[in-house]
Amino acid sequence: MAGQTGLRYVYAVCRPFAAALQAQLTGVAGVPPGLLRHHGLIAVVSTVPEGDFAEAPLRDHMADRDWRAATARAHQGVVDALTTVTTPLPLPPGTVFRDDSAVRTMMEAHEADILHALDRLDGKVEWGVTLFAGPPGPRTGPSEPAPGEEFARVLHERLRRHADDSRLHPSPAGAGGEAPGRRLLDAAYLVARADCEEFVELVDRTKLEAPGVRVELSGPWAAYSFTGDVVRA
Repeated sequence: MAGQTGLRYVYAVCRPFAAALQAQLTGVAGVPPGLLRHHGLIAVVSTVPEGDFAEAPLRDHMADRDWRAATARAHQGVVDALTTVTTPLPLPPGTVFRDDSAVRTMMEAHEADILHALDRLDGKVEWGVTLFAGPPGPRTGPSEPAPGEEFARVLHERLRRHADDSRLHPSPAGAGGEAPGRRLLDAAYLVARADCEEFVELVDRTKLEAPGVRVELSGPWAAYSFTGDVVRA
């Protein structure tokens, strides 16, 4: 990346890997990603125009839903490609640094935390499981949880035991009760690749246990929900 002008958009940080990325892969702003090496780490980056990605214009662009969605898709496409050849530490969409030197400074400043996170994530992927309420069923008493809520609790505990880690995402503000279509569970699970088939089969079996409750499975993804704030622009 040396000699290129513009800002550095960073998709992820990872250890060196032998396999090549897809030849036709493009990232944010239609620019192919490149590899920026520093010590035992690699930042996967694109050079993007300052007119769109400096702090003020980027903030304005991110308020545009269509622009934000297109950027997120391009970002995710690069991270997905990385996930097929290595275990990346994905950064949030819109992570931008001034130049190569600033990216290297970030990697050096956070090297220990990045390596620790990569060790923890190595060989693992993220799966998302979401449950939506169907028609409300009968309660056995005024203090008893609705059937769908109880099923969500039991399912989360069951899946958590088959994962290395889990994260519950908060319910939408103001959600309550068990209205049809309401999310009863929105969770992410960190699962070893070797255990993914068993995890997916477990989710599929649960769909038969609670008629009327919709179960949605997404993934496998890079482990966004389990990276914390290891790296900041």
